[in-house]
Amino acid sequence: MSSPKGSSDPIDPRLVRKLADILKETDLSEIEVEQGELKIRVARQLTAAPAATYAVASAPVAAPAAPAAAPAAEAPKAAAKDVVSSPMVGTAYLSPQPGAPVFIKVGDRVKAGQTIMIVEAMKTMNPIPSPKDGVVAEILVADAAPVEFGAPLIAFE
Repeated sequence: MSSPKGSSDPIDPRLVRKLADILKETDLSEIEVEQGELKIRVARQLTAAPAATYAVASAPVAAPAAPAAAPAAEAPKAAAKDVVSSPMVGTAYLSPQPGAPVFIKVGDRVKAGQTIMIVEAMKTMNPIPSPKDGVVAEILVADAAPVEFGAPLIAFE
């Protein structure tokens, strides 16, 4: 898989593997390196069961856009309701720790400021407070699911 010296292929497969290893070790979702006109981006696509997908691009190719099919499918369900969105990229947890009761359930009445879930980002647990008093109409994310910035988390009636 390595290219002989003097080959026209400017991408060193060992560098790509090393960048992929850094992603795994640091739990990052993507890393990008530029050197002159050469640009290498290695990213992994997070799904409910984390599976790594690596992509490499060199300049001037644009980086591929993240798939938006799953969040778009959920958006119409919550369109008519007040929705709490994720303030960050991370992993959503519905309970304070594994095996503990969930923070909220559908039909629960919540108060403004009450923790409704946790989003873990960079090994930090961030409580997500309810922005207002209301009744939980729908929980739009599964426990331990990856979430993007702005992804819908819960909907109020």
